[in-house]
Amino acid sequence: MSLHLAKLKSFHGRKGPLLLIIMDGIGIGKADETNAVFRANTPNLDKLFKSDLYTQLKAHGTAVGLPSDDDMGNSEVGHNAIGAGRVFAQGARLVNKALKTGSIFQSAVWDNIAKRAQKGTVHFIGLLSDGNVHSHIEQLFIMIEKCAELNFRKIRVHPLLDGRDVGERTALDYIIPTEEKLKRISKELGLDYAIASGGGRMKVTMDRYNSDWNIVKRGWDAHVLGIGKKFSSASEAVKTFYAEDPKATDQYLPAFVVTDNSGNPIGTIRDGDAVIFFNFRGDRSIEISRTFTEKDFTEFARGPLPDIYYAGMMEYDGDAHIPPN
Repeated sequence: MSLHLAKLKSFHGRKGPLLLIIMDGIGIGKADETNAVFRANTPNLDKLFKSDLYTQLKAHGTAVGLPSDDDMGNSEVGHNAIGAGRVFAQGARLVNKALKTGSIFQSAVWDNIAKRAQKGTVHFIGLLSDGNVHSHIEQLFIMIEKCAELNFRKIRVHPLLDGRDVGERTALDYIIPTEEKLKRISKELGLDYAIASGGGRMKVTMDRYNSDWNIVKRGWDAHVLGIGKKFSSASEAVKTFYAEDPKATDQYLPAFVVTDNSGNPIGTIRDGDAVIFFNFRGDRSIEISRTFTEKDFTEFARGPLPDIYYAGMMEYDGDAHIPPN
């Protein structure tokens, strides 16, 4: 650092301390109405930007280890890159590579999932969008297609609706193609693939930092127990929620459960099943992973833990080894 600071005239004869201040969400974006920082009154930042202290760093895309320069940065990848002091492959790129090479399907974890698939159901839970901050829908699709190739007889998807890293009311852009893919596989191969439950990410499953375990409980109730507002399909759920509240955004939509013609949930998680949480980002994956893996769980009244095999897309907490698989 001293070599770089020596080049700044404003530091000559200056006494410390020197502060490094990270301002999440503040960056150099488009100079138009979509950029709140550009439109805001920022006299102090304007002054600093004109000083000798000013330079620009890339905080998105390949510069911080994301798959492409079209991928926006976020607090987690920024903190990882700053903490490591180097560029390394972040979760999104690691998962893409594992899927492209097929190494993800050549692991002991996948073998255990395949064993469960012989008699049980394989469940996929995660954020359904192409925001590429927590997950990516194409990664889910590749895994579903692999399940079909391997003749896994029953798949259930439990999508969490985004509306945060993508447009506020874009859930149907992801739900409908997913429903169509699952329906096509079921029809063409004689398998049983469908969406079973879901809800908005800020209401269902994806809490972080232990801020509201009720969010996780609503996810547990919907995914595992089949408790939630009942609909014949996920797309019907979203359309109904939109109609009931024209101002509702995807991330705050309530939990829903898909049922059959008799009103019974079509995809509760039971003994003998496997569960894959397909988010690659860790912060909103830890609590639900704990719920599925801790025997002595006390955060809410979970009830008996089903005999399931749970696997995360990544190890979300490297110190606590969450999840174990």
